[in-house]
Amino acid sequence: CVDAVNLIAKENASLLIIGNYNSPMFPNELTKYIKRTNVGAGGIKVNFLVNYGWDWDISNLNRNSSRKSIMDGLHSRDISRIDLILRWGGRKRLSGFLPVQSVYSDIYTIDELWPDFKPEQFHEAMKWYNMQDVTLGG
Repeated sequence: CVDAVNLIAKENASLLIIGNYNSPMFPNELTKYIKRTNVGAGGIKVNFLVNYGWDWDISNLNRNSSRKSIMDGLHSRDISRIDLILRWGGRKRLSGFLPVQSVYSDIYTIDELWPDFKPEQFHEAMKWYNMQDVTLGG
């Protein structure tokens, strides 16, 4: 993941790393991105989840939280609602991935694993998403 972040850091992007950065499993070289950072001229938002777990994400919440305070209480509060999730390895579940932000997400599955990802698969996912009827639960 460090190599992927360093690759994006050479582009024009707005980069954010979300994950338990207090854990010894979190790569020290990524701590400079735990607050959203514009690299180059800024631009597209790119979020990496590193050492992320849904239970860590919601650990600050309490039972009486209002809708706004739920978002404010998440460790991932700087990630807005997600429109599209690309899932590699043919898996058809979210596995605890950003449970609040992904509520209305469309999920596009790709049979290949991440290391074998090809740019044309991304373009196919974008074409597929553009054909979806986005209702946000309505």
